[in-house]
Amino acid sequence: MKIITHQTVLEPDDNQRLNSLCGPHDDNVKQLERRLGIEINHRGNLFLITGDQICVNAADQILTSLYQQTKTKNNIIDIEPEHIHLAIKESSALEKMKEHLPAYTDQHGSKMVMIKTKRGVIKPRTPNQAQYIAHVLDYDISFGIGPAGTGKTYLAVAAAVDALEKQQIRRIVLTRPAVEAGEKLGFLPGDLSQKVDPYLRPLYDALFEMLGFEKVEKLIEKSVIEVAPLAYMRGRTLNDAFIILDESQNTTIEQMKMFLTRIGFNSKAVITGDITQIDLPRHQKSGLRHAIEVLSQVDEISFNFFNSEDVVRHPVVARIVNAYEQWEQQEHQSKRSI
Repeated sequence: MKIITHQTVLEPDDNQRLNSLCGPHDDNVKQLERRLGIEINHRGNLFLITGDQICVNAADQILTSLYQQTKTKNNIIDIEPEHIHLAIKESSALEKMKEHLPAYTDQHGSKMVMIKTKRGVIKPRTPNQAQYIAHVLDYDISFGIGPAGTGKTYLAVAAAVDALEKQQIRRIVLTRPAVEAGEKLGFLPGDLSQKVDPYLRPLYDALFEMLGFEKVEKLIEKSVIEVAPLAYMRGRTLNDAFIILDESQNTTIEQMKMFLTRIGFNSKAVITGDITQIDLPRHQKSGLRHAIEVLSQVDEISFNFFNSEDVVRHPVVARIVNAYEQWEQQEHQSKRSI
């Protein structure tokens, strides 16, 4: 990776147009820095861009192009965050940068992406996990579907923490439907946070392991990390965020559609679930099952399926998963023969 510093001069020197380009409090410049992993210093119409050569060249072209768009015949056009997002997409700089992602070779000789956090390096343990991580990094919307213990949620949280530490996003949003797992818990004491915390505990556990308890608490206080029930997503548009929907097999069709349409500019969503453990009433179809049927042909969405060979918990868990799969197949065949 070659680091360079490039000087860009935007002509003509017009303070009003420069303010439009940079945005309030230089928000547009900061977004460009976060997305491309570069540093931009500017005074007047002189911009100094430092970083990887691919991204520096892309930033130079984006700044020049957007500056030209700030002026029409009689008006000054404000550059909005979505203009920055679309310009980065069109530049294909991020796609070129993926060639520089850190990787290691597994025992079969396949390259596998790894994620670095302050607590250590997280490596996929199976080919399906490696493909899952690669797709999470490549796609704006990714589904991870499979049995318990396959690392769906853990790897998604790791990717979110990595993106936050690289300042590629501004916040992490973790959510799941508050559906009881086959039993009625009745009234739960405490305030709203205490009522929903039991449902969100697996997400907290992954965060604590990667960032530490104190840092997670501070980030939650600052709203950099938000953990909330799915019902709280309605009516929102989430920009500059990494959003994880866990236990998505317990969403209804309407809830899944609502969640997927919350995603804004420079946001990434990962949806995890296990279609063999649906806790919805029998007359309701799982939003995850429906999404697999409806969205499987959408090129911009990745679907990643895990099986018992991907289980990374106690070895007996994989055997349990296999036993239940065989039982379900036998039940299905017996019903068809009746």
